[in-house]
Amino acid sequence: MANKHLANKPVPLRPAPRLYLATSEVDDPSQLASLLPELLAAADVAAVLLRLKPTDQRTMISRVKTLAPVIQNAGAALLLDGHVELVARAGADGAHLNGLAALEDALPSLKPDRIAGVGGLATRHDSMAAGERGADYVLFGEPDANGQRPSVDAIAERLQWWDELFEPPCIGFAASREEAAEFATAGADFVLVGDFVWADPRGAKAVLIDAGQAIAQAHEAAFGKAKASTDKASTDKAGTDKAGHG
Repeated sequence: MANKHLANKPVPLRPAPRLYLATSEVDDPSQLASLLPELLAAADVAAVLLRLKPTDQRTMISRVKTLAPVIQNAGAALLLDGHVELVARAGADGAHLNGLAALEDALPSLKPDRIAGVGGLATRHDSMAAGERGADYVLFGEPDANGQRPSVDAIAERLQWWDELFEPPCIGFAASREEAAEFATAGADFVLVGDFVWADPRGAKAVLIDAGQAIAQAHEAAFGKAKASTDKASTDKAGTDKAGHG
């Protein structure tokens, strides 16, 4: 059940990519818990990536349990950024892992009931290996340990390559509204948004809505013609069938 949010590849006339909202590092979850219902109702958010401030396990589990029902009752999945050992105990839907080795270590404890997503995939070979090992999604474009990212064009190229060849969903890490739109055009199934949403003086709700609209518009521009031609073909067929039975 948990895997439905991130593990299903859209077919064949895909909907617009859904949002994957990454939190800031959470220490006290109460403010976020009060804010999330409005945010999750305002935009099409498939999942929330919870970044926990490291502390003792009991405290981190308590923080996850504060946020889990808020997120899950809104119809979104809750994934922990790492902390695989806390997923089941805290009631999360899965974890996001950094790199192939972390994914391999986590799979036995997450599968088959929970989501195992992975980023930190520097090469195409690592990306393919992650898919072969059972990753529920691959993330491209997030900063490395030094804060460096590939160019937007390189991220978009990687998303397009993956989308054309492989089954698991691909996610683009967007650092701005413009990047979110670019990755929707490239064929991302989901777009991860985070820091720029929380940092904007307009407030997270306005920025999240704006990002969702940018994604929808970019998707329509890129894929709308295919949908329109298919709709026309369906209409033509219906007309032909009707004429044949007239």
